Amino acid sequence: MHQTGDELLRTLAALASPHRLRIVASLAEERGYVSELARRLGMNRPLLYMHLQRLEAAGLVTGTLETAPDGSSVKWFDVVPFALELTPATIAAAATTLGADGPGKDDP
Repeated sequence: MHQTGDELLRTLAALASPHRLRIVASLAEERGYVSELARRLGMNRPLLYMHLQRLEAAGLVTGTLETAPDGSSVKWFDVVPFALELTPATIAAAATTLGADGPGKDDP
């Protein structure tokens, strides 16, 4: 299935960060929760959570709230299997479906 232009922009923007690439790579090996992932990646929790939100909004990771035996709740993150095919032809096809401003026009 090919992405629309807006979906492709959202995906590429979400992956356009070394931190987010490391997060996806880590979650591809094993799911994790924020505190554990922060230790694994050597990143502070607020920054990690911000990047996880961006990846989740793009549909690249999912978060699931689970209750631990002690009654506490933990949000576990998993990578969503995905594949991107970037060729001039797929970009041209996606470009024809772009919205007026595209998503995230305010994104860097």
